[in-house]
Amino acid sequence: MDDDLEEKVIKQVYTSHIKFISRFAFNIFDKFPKKSSLHCLSKVLLRPEVFLAATVVIFLLCVYYQTEINASNLLKRIYWQSRSSVNTRQLKAEKDSWEKRLTQSAVYAIQGRRNHMEDRFFIEESINSSTNLAIFMVADGHGGDHAADYAKDVLIKNLCNKILETHNLSQNKENKLDIKDCDKSEEKKEEKLPVKIEKSNEVESDIIDKINTKGFSALKQPNEPQMPPPKEQEAKCYIKKDKIDYGRLIADEILLADYKLVEMSRKKMIIAGSTALIAVIDSTRLIVANVGDSRGVMCDHLGHSVPLSFDHRPQAAREHKRIQEAGGFIAFKGVWRVSGILATSRSLGDYPLKPKLVIANPDILEFELSTHRPQFLILASDGLWDTFSNEEAVAFIKSRLHEPHFGAKSLTLESYARGSVDNITVIVVVFKNGKFEFATSK
Repeated sequence: MDDDLEEKVIKQVYTSHIKFISRFAFNIFDKFPKKSSLHCLSKVLLRPEVFLAATVVIFLLCVYYQTEINASNLLKRIYWQSRSSVNTRQLKAEKDSWEKRLTQSAVYAIQGRRNHMEDRFFIEESINSSTNLAIFMVADGHGGDHAADYAKDVLIKNLCNKILETHNLSQNKENKLDIKDCDKSEEKKEEKLPVKIEKSNEVESDIIDKINTKGFSALKQPNEPQMPPPKEQEAKCYIKKDKIDYGRLIADEILLADYKLVEMSRKKMIIAGSTALIAVIDSTRLIVANVGDSRGVMCDHLGHSVPLSFDHRPQAAREHKRIQEAGGFIAFKGVWRVSGILATSRSLGDYPLKPKLVIANPDILEFELSTHRPQFLILASDGLWDTFSNEEAVAFIKSRLHEPHFGAKSLTLESYARGSVDNITVIVVVFKNGKFEFATSK
């Protein structure tokens, strides 16, 4: 009864207030002619039910407005928190980083989510102040940094010296070269180092069993066959019709460096290995040599991505066939691996899997810069390519060439933000009007 009485009182108070407001409003609108549209409209608007509906609408609008403000503030908080999270990740990545910038090239490398930094790089826009020669390298080490350091410190040094010697000799037109001895030594070399490795299970099966069951640590007294030592060629052997045969020159230097590295590693029981991606620019020639799964890509004058190298993966048909013919196998353990261990089928070092299962023979491609007229090159370790395709990397750098590192730093940090768990090294080489301006002395 009390509730009913209370409701009646509230209703009566509300009705009386509405009537009072209506009379007050009618007194205002009575000034309009009775037949006017405003007079008719006022009668409709000042009805109690219309007033109530208007009150409800106004209340809902206020609630909606307040909700919008809260939602907007919430979205802003989420946005800035995400930005803060990204910035925190970037700061963490930049903590263990290495960088270098020259006139037309830059490199940025981070340790990333790995416990150790095993990537190495080398950039030189002018091997010699009087020559139009530039060289760039990315080495992605595994099992330690010994092999990557060797590639950076020894391989590159020897390669630069051989290129300079050959280049200077080719410029000396008065010097008549006798290449007969070179041809003979080349024939002997091909006999000793056949491109196609013959199948042999004499010792390899025992090594593979050890690797498969106990890993590299079991190989304390390896008995694998010795690699035949490659013969060092004279500089004159790489000149044909006053033109340097960079394919042979670079391949010979890589194989020679690998032989010495493997012999040293065997004596010291160092199981480390490394990829090697090397780019040499000689005037309008671009030569790219690749061993392993680091990768290079070119952005040509049309903005298209042009592969500079192809990954050496165990599951690739050519590599799989070669490994099988050598008496080995590949197994899937997260990724395809040689003997279930190594994720790349070619490398420097890795002596327990040499000389048959894993080889150091490089794939070498040559490009004429005047034809492609490139905008830039990207050379990077597989830490980048785990999160970027060739086309994505080219598109990313294309819009960031104005940055201090020509986009190399941004690309590296973006790869880290996308979740790359490996070391990441990115080199960007920039061309002007399709030409590379060498850093020669003035």
